[in-house]
Amino acid sequence: MAKQKILQCNWMEKELTYSSQCKRGDQGDKVKNVQEWLSLNGKGVGVDGDFGAATEKAVIRFQRSKGLDDDGVVGKKTFPELIAPMMSALQIIPSENKTFNQLVTVYAKQHLKTMPLEIGGQNCGPWVRLYTRGYEGEDYPWCAGFVSFIMRQAADTLAVPPPLKYTLSCDDLAAQAKGKGIFIRENDIVTGAVKKSDLMTGYIFLVRKTGTDWTHTGLVTKFDEETFQTIEGNTNDSGDREGYEVCARTRSYGNRDFIKI
Repeated sequence: MAKQKILQCNWMEKELTYSSQCKRGDQGDKVKNVQEWLSLNGKGVGVDGDFGAATEKAVIRFQRSKGLDDDGVVGKKTFPELIAPMMSALQIIPSENKTFNQLVTVYAKQHLKTMPLEIGGQNCGPWVRLYTRGYEGEDYPWCAGFVSFIMRQAADTLAVPPPLKYTLSCDDLAAQAKGKGIFIRENDIVTGAVKKSDLMTGYIFLVRKTGTDWTHTGLVTKFDEETFQTIEGNTNDSGDREGYEVCARTRSYGNRDFIKI
């Protein structure tokens, strides 16, 4: 596989760096990671950290699908193929005079193309750990982490600070935006104080529960008169805020606030 110039994520370095073979009889986190990636690559297997017959067979099936030697051992040729989707999502996009908002949008689309999914339980798996800086589990919803990560990719590409600090909290995104004067209330749009024609791709949307509580967030890829299109994490095709994937959606304006970035 060709060498890619990627965004460096210290918290994922161990997971994305090949260290040694992983084979039948092995146990532990390295095996668990292999099982996660086998499942994410369509070769579903239990994520239990035990490299048994089922995992070996899944490795063989994966190797054959990639034209590799089918020895059932995850070595220095098989491992990079397993993690290729994430390496693709982390690839640095040349700025080519793109604005920050435009880079946010193209990076979000780059992630969407690789189909990030939870695996191994609620808010679990390598994609979740990427967006949450290494955390996972029921206590770590990751929609705000996805937004924060995409902003970091765009900011690093332009060598500028991100407009908002990294966070896993929708409420914190709103608070930061208010403090910087870049928070757009739904009422600002309704009253015409902010025109829809002035809203830009790459803005952040927030699903508002109350005036002080936001329950979900994502990135806007296109604004229309009655709806807007998004790419968002920790959701699914029904729009749940505790979903399992990064996906594209069309949303209405009701109970939505925005952040100008």
